[in-house]
Amino acid sequence: MNVELRGVTKRFGETTAIDDISYAVPAKRLVTLLGPSGCGKTTLLRLVAGFAAPDTGDVLLGGEVITHVPSNQRQIGMVFQNYALFPHMTVEKNVSFGLRMRHAPASLVARRTEETLDLVGLRGLRDRYPHQLSGGQQQRAALARALAIQPRVLLLDEPFGALDRKLRLQMQVDVKKIIRQLGITTVFVTHDQEEAFTMSDLIAVMNAGRIVQSGAPMEIYDKPKDSFVADFVGGSNFIPVEVAEVAQDGLNLRHGTVVFAVPWAADLLVGQRAVLVVRPENLRLVQADQGSGGLAATVTFVRPIGPLLEFEVETATGMRLKVASVRARAVLPFSLGDAARVELADPQACTVFAV
Repeated sequence: MNVELRGVTKRFGETTAIDDISYAVPAKRLVTLLGPSGCGKTTLLRLVAGFAAPDTGDVLLGGEVITHVPSNQRQIGMVFQNYALFPHMTVEKNVSFGLRMRHAPASLVARRTEETLDLVGLRGLRDRYPHQLSGGQQQRAALARALAIQPRVLLLDEPFGALDRKLRLQMQVDVKKIIRQLGITTVFVTHDQEEAFTMSDLIAVMNAGRIVQSGAPMEIYDKPKDSFVADFVGGSNFIPVEVAEVAQDGLNLRHGTVVFAVPWAADLLVGQRAVLVVRPENLRLVQADQGSGGLAATVTFVRPIGPLLEFEVETATGMRLKVASVRARAVLPFSLGDAARVELADPQACTVFAV
């Protein structure tokens, strides 16, 4: 069941939370709304759920306009960030709540509740109350309650936010497996780009009430549409450059006395200012006395993160860059204050934007 937004706008007083969005969520796909706090992603989810109405535009489900259909008649399941389980009900009663409110036959309520508890692995905890469950178990119970009504669409509003990192990562995998098994259209909201990459078939990046780019996770990462996406999704270094030469196979970009050759087809002219966007893992540090290319720099910060090393360096031109590399066992190649040179690891992985 596909979800579609047509020219949807939502305002709160003088603030435009959703600004003329038209977007389609394909059937049986998991689409993540990704963006910083206040960008409008939760408001957009609430418009789909029916908890709020757009000022202009329409919401469609399976090609049918549901803009003014009450939320309890949309056959949409939703899991909230705080789970919103009823504390006075057992797991079984929480899971069966939606079915009972729809006056489903007792036999159907029992069967679907049993099936859903099995699906999320909570059959043995059916008689427990929410306060007797761990965070992960509460999250599973909330998911089961949303799925028991066999919704046409599932909405997830930052459901892993209250979990510790290890459990959050495991639940991301488990929930995605369940969603794939059911083949249910899902819209997921998060501000965590790692979470978005783990969960998503497609990512819609939002900023200031608009969807600024949509595509597969690796497409978003490798080909950001603008500097906002490049910085928010994965983080990037922005090196100010001037176009020194435009050739058939790419551009020569000058920063100070250093020239970067990149195979980037852009509508730029010689002498035009631009910015070279480079991911931290696409920069490498070499010893200062090795080679003559790259930017002269000094190491100002070192952070080992398990198998990775993160460096921050300050170049001779006063620019701060982040560099990431795979760590060799028990080896720390650079220390604070070391002189180094910064080179491009893969020019094809760079992006260029005009200024």
